[in-house]
Amino acid sequence: MTATSWDILLIGGASGIGKSRAAAQLAGGAAGSRAFVVEFDDVVGALEAMTTAEHHPALHHFEAVPDQERLTVEQVLDLQIATAEALEPAVLGVVRNRLTVDVPAVIEGDYLTPAAAAEAIREGRASGRRVRAVFLHEPDPEQIVANYADREPDSGEQRHRARVGAAYSHWLADEAARHGLPVVECRPWAGLPARLARALGERDGDGALSDPRPTLGP
Repeated sequence: MTATSWDILLIGGASGIGKSRAAAQLAGGAAGSRAFVVEFDDVVGALEAMTTAEHHPALHHFEAVPDQERLTVEQVLDLQIATAEALEPAVLGVVRNRLTVDVPAVIEGDYLTPAAAAEAIREGRASGRRVRAVFLHEPDPEQIVANYADREPDSGEQRHRARVGAAYSHWLADEAARHGLPVVECRPWAGLPARLARALGERDGDGALSDPRPTLGP
């Protein structure tokens, strides 16, 4: 990826598929120095701490479900999508704040929706800044199980959570395609930075993707 590829980069994807690692790799190569990394999960945590289910129920769907494994994958997925859509104004708030700072930034998180990313790109273009977005995709729940086991070895086997993650990853990929945003499969890990660079490097004279179709596979 070249130093002129983006000013703000959004990286979305399901939990446990390698977004944080990808964000660190891309931030380290931005403009010859490390870009600022925003972990949107931190913003979500702050919003949850400052609101209640009574006043902002859309941010507290899961508080009434202490044991998510008692729900079907589809039920948990619906709650996760509803939460992500409720957080879209917060995503745009973070992007708008970063647009006022002349330092490249990578914003990554589970709750970044393609709809919010597309709007952020439009607002960035209107302000003369290069906002880009890419969504990582992991279709295999067994791989997500293995990722959780590696990242959270004391939490046991998290198959239900992984199945939700894979379903959410498919939803994000479909929505990203609908909005003309690039989708990149996470594996093979060794080739991920190059595939991300290739997906983000296809630009036309206006700074937009010259080919907005999803990029799946190596």
